[in-house]
Amino acid sequence: MVEAVETMDGWCSLHDFRSIDWTAWKLASELEREEAIHSLEKLMTKWEKVEEEKNGSQVLYKIVGQKADFMFMFLRPTMNELNDIETELNKSKMGEFLIPVHSYVSIIELAKYRPAKDGVDPETLPETQARLKPILPKWEHICFYPMDRRRQGEENWYTLEKDVRGKLLYEHSKTGRKYAGKIKQFITGSIGLDDWEWGVTLFAHEPLEFKNIVYEMRFDEVSSRYGEFGEFFIGNYLPKEEVASYLKV
Repeated sequence: MVEAVETMDGWCSLHDFRSIDWTAWKLASELEREEAIHSLEKLMTKWEKVEEEKNGSQVLYKIVGQKADFMFMFLRPTMNELNDIETELNKSKMGEFLIPVHSYVSIIELAKYRPAKDGVDPETLPETQARLKPILPKWEHICFYPMDRRRQGEENWYTLEKDVRGKLLYEHSKTGRKYAGKIKQFITGSIGLDDWEWGVTLFAHEPLEFKNIVYEMRFDEVSSRYGEFGEFFIGNYLPKEEVASYLKV
């Protein structure tokens, strides 16, 4: 049998996409809008405290295009906590004007393709734990997309030997390392959790870097032969201090 790779798993992840009911928002009284904005700001303050205590992380982005208006990305130790956040947002005054349009559930993941070095389990290393339980960057732009590994005929990822898969991924990672300092990437595993197998979240200061890295990586064999991709979502960072001005009518 082909050997499955072991994964190192970290925080649970929820990408929560919402659209604003702009008609209802504009018809609401000024007091209602103020209450709604305050309720969102209050939640964001609460989430910030969780992040300060290193018990999770989150970001809010404005989505470009018509797929959504907002994308919240939450990281928490448990699925129950993600569920609580989602429900809390739904129950808030702001939640009355937000329409759920898409979501993605997964878990921060690193694959163990390389054996332990000098008898040290890589999962125990501080740098590994920092990647499994990260504080998300508040960079200007975000890109999110889901992906699968192809399972068709001779191009079946799951029939390749482990060492072959590891070599292909290593070559793929060398392309990614060329974008160090320009792109921060987080891989979340979703096999058994959502419709795709992995989610890829990229952060950048310059959105053109998303186009550059994805285009270049398409030529790596692991993508050109074995990659299948879903919808792409692009967003601009929305800090708590700018929520009120963004929603002003």
